[in-house]
Parts: sequence; structure tokens; C-alpha cells
Amino acid sequence: MATPIRRPLPLLTEQQITTLNPDLATVIEYRKSGLSLNHVIGCPLDCGYCVRHLFGNFEMKVPRALMTDEEAVAALTAHHYFRPHRTPLQVFNRATDPMLPVVKPHTFNVLRLLDAQGLTNHVLVITRWRVAPADCEVLNSFRNIKLTVLVTHSGITDPRIEPVDSSIAAASLRTLHAHAENYRTILYWRPIVPGLNDTPAHLHQARELAEHAHATVFTGLFFRDEIAAYYESHDLPTPYEDTARRKIMPEESEERVLSQFRNPATPDAPYGPLFRKTSCGVAYAHGEADYNGHYGIRELCDICPAAQLGRCATAFRKPYAVEATREARALGAIGDVEVTDRSIIVEGLDEEPRYYLQHGFGYQCHDRAKPHRYRRHGRADIGWTDVGRSATATKDTAT
Repeated sequence: MATPIRRPLPLLTEQQITTLNPDLATVIEYRKSGLSLNHVIGCPLDCGYCVRHLFGNFEMKVPRALMTDEEAVAALTAHHYFRPHRTPLQVFNRATDPMLPVVKPHTFNVLRLLDAQGLTNHVLVITRWRVAPADCEVLNSFRNIKLTVLVTHSGITDPRIEPVDSSIAAASLRTLHAHAENYRTILYWRPIVPGLNDTPAHLHQARELAEHAHATVFTGLFFRDEIAAYYESHDLPTPYEDTARRKIMPEESEERVLSQFRNPATPDAPYGPLFRKTSCGVAYAHGEADYNGHYGIRELCDICPAAQLGRCATAFRKPYAVEATREARALGAIGDVEVTDRSIIVEGLDEEPRYYLQHGFGYQCHDRAKPHRYRRHGRADIGWTDVGRSATATKDTAT
């Protein structure tokens, strides 16, 4: 199906681009869930916890483009970390919403350009905005890429924190699920914040919405210094006393989520298709093993359906130390490269080369200086009490 012809967004001039945060002007970034393309920036949705605070462009409400879609896709597929058919990709997940009316033509055009190359990579599109049946028709038209549309829904009703009514996302999720043929859709339940959107009514609503998705992924709040400063300057209720570099998902909140979803009557999938990690939910929705190698972090898998555990177990392979060392060294790793039953542990590599190794091996890759703690993999310590146990658990043997 042909993508509707609409006027493209105006391009920022080179002079305007030089005034941006350099990270924002860099349109390709390797994140845990994939190589991320962000050549459109600016968003009017005004979620108070938006990561745009970290790039200093929260006040940029009108989307603008840094380059054409053709130039952006060419840069993406020529990127030194891009592997055809293997590297997971994300489109417009950092500085705008891909389904805003003025952004949507660019989203569809990027997907078309990738699909036309015969690429079979996972492609993730994350939105909280309106999706209509006509949009689903376009999304169903792609034949090669493994497309997943993740719908962010929080149920937050405080307009100072989230001005966009969550009913919009709920309606989009139902529409996407009802029309899905060649793509999959996920309930992206986040951010869950104690006292804000975790009442029994909120949990019940999420459980009901999960029936309209191929999988559900839940997580907490990014609460960095920049976001905390925004809350303070706008006299918003502060959710936590401290900030953290990782998402905050307290233990009690997780237990309440799991209690809401648990169904002993389905022993092979007692929590249904509910996952802690994005890649786990995406992989399940497409009937594949997790591409991030979370199977090595076995405490993450205790809620997974048995069928998904079987897929991940079959695909899981511990890298040979000599092989992992050679590739890590080529990327600039220093010190010892260790391969445990849970992860490859390196020194001297930033997030991007670590994710490159992780997706290449299908095995977790961690920085020795930033250990992932038991049961809090990728989460902050805030809201957890078993610190003593966690300090030694990163080398536990997976059993």
C-alpha cells in the first residue's frame, strides 16, 4: 500500500542544528532495545517525566526534521553497528511521538524504506497518541520487517504530570490489536509510580487492557536530576526523595502488579504474556527467543510463559571466552573480559558497544563498574531492601 503523500516537516538549518544539544543532534543512538533513529525532534504532548528533559529540548513543542527520511535511513543502514536482519531498530522513541499527525508520514516512510530493502530486523514504534484503522492498514502493508507497535499507557490522571488523557492510548491499543495482521502490538505499561497510578482501579484497568495486546511490558519511572528539577520548578509532587540513573520500580509495586495478573488456573502461563523487559515482550509477540539474552538472568524469567522459556532456552548459548574477548577488544575493552553464566563482563566500553556485543551474541553484556543486582536487573535500588544479597549475586550461576 502506498504511503499517503503529505508535506514533509521543514528541515532545521545547519545553523539551528549547531545550537542543539550535541546528543540531540546525533540522530542515531544505540539503546538497549535497538539502534534508535531520531531525525525528527519536538513534541507537544508535555509529559512531565519525558526524557527530553535530558536533552534540554522539553520546550521544543513543534516537531522539526534534522534531515530527510531517505538520508536518515541511509545513515542508519550504513551505521557501523547496524547488522542487516539482526540489529533491532527503533524509530522516533526519544524526542517526539511517531504517531503525531505531522510526524506519522515520516514514520510510515521510514518503515517503507526499510521494508523495501528486504530487511527482516525487528522494528519498534512506541506511541501514546491516536492510531486509526487506516493507520493499521499501512502498518499491515509491510512484508519484511518484524514490526511491533508499543502503546504507552500509564493511567496517570494528574494533568500537570501527564496532560494527555490515557484513554487515547487505550483506544489506540484496542484498534491496533483488532486490526493486527503483519505487525504485533504491546501494552507498554509505564511509568508505574507508587501513590500516583497504582491503585486497585489502575491495576484492574491495566489487566483489562492487556487482553487487547499480544504482550504486556511493565516498568517504573526514570527520575533523573533534570526531571527532578522540572518537578521542583513546577511545584509537582515529587515521587521519590532521590534520583537514579536506572528506572525506579519498587519491590512492593512489582508484587502488586504480579498479584493482579497471576492466574493459577493457567499453570503454563500463570501471569499470561506479562514481561519485565521490552525485548522479552517483543520476542514473545513474534514467537521468537529474546534477542537481549535475558535468559541468563534467570530471576527475570520466573513470570514467563513456559512456551517462551522453551524458545529462549533453545536459542541460548554461552559465548566462548576467546570469542567474546576478541570482539570486546576490537571495540576498545580494557582489563579482563569475563564470561559468566549470566553475562559478558567488560571494562572500558560505553553502552553502545556493549549493546552491539549483546545483540550480536544474544547474551547480556555488563560494565564491571555498574553491576546489575539480583532481582533488580536494570532497575534502581530505590524501593528495595535486600542490598546485602544483591551485592554478590551478579556472578550467581544461572540454574
